[in-house]
Amino acid sequence: MAERMRLAGRTAVVTGAASGIGRAIAVSLARRGCHLALADIDESGMAATADLIRREGLRVTEHQLDVADRAAVADFPNTISAHHPSVDLLVNNAGVAAGGTFEQISETDFEWLFEINFWGVVRMTRVFIPLLRKSDDARIVNLSSIYGVIAPPEQTAYSASKFAVRGFSESLRHELAGSRIGVTVVHPGGVATAIVDNARLPANVSEAEIAQRREKHRKLLTMPPEVAGEIIVRGVERRQSRVLVGSDAKAISLIARLLPESYWKLLARSAG
Repeated sequence: MAERMRLAGRTAVVTGAASGIGRAIAVSLARRGCHLALADIDESGMAATADLIRREGLRVTEHQLDVADRAAVADFPNTISAHHPSVDLLVNNAGVAAGGTFEQISETDFEWLFEINFWGVVRMTRVFIPLLRKSDDARIVNLSSIYGVIAPPEQTAYSASKFAVRGFSESLRHELAGSRIGVTVVHPGGVATAIVDNARLPANVSEAEIAQRREKHRKLLTMPPEVAGEIIVRGVERRQSRVLVGSDAKAISLIARLLPESYWKLLARSAG
């Protein structure tokens, strides 16, 4: 078994740090003595996260960042380097959702989601690899989803983006094998975040149907983010290449492996 990654005294960049899983990851990292550069478009939420983790001897900085902004991402390592002497951990957590069938979701919303969920991950990884290479022990942590393992109906945009994150992460891990940079891809199951409430839904769907869809998906989100964050950070410490978050994610992943073509028939029946 590989020696555990020591997080004390290291520096992590965490996107989507204003709430949910991103905030929970930041809290778990801070608990281990990891310095943090928090990034999010939500300044007030990010300030609340910083208040939770700020303590003597811990360097915590806040940075408003839209990961879909190509120019802002390109300059972001310079901003971080002005506040932190090094970067050892990059956590690409920022993400959004868009519900509806492929024919219902507009091309604009499909592209909006991919700019954040996939291109945000790719661009952040590209610009931070030079800093990570300077570390004696670095890691990239990319948040996919259980919908990067299975692809339910009405999740064409979201699943496509999360499968893309998974494929990118696995190939990158193979490319970086033998270097000092490891790669972890994370597949959370139902974590109780605000992603359903903030999801974009088709304009041509009635308010009643939108409310019904939100409630249906909200019922699946049961794990507290704090639990998910701790599972993810423990996976990073153990240098896991893949982290399944939650018993639901583990069960679904197993079913998808056993029934790669027909898993949805079984899962749809059990959900109903």
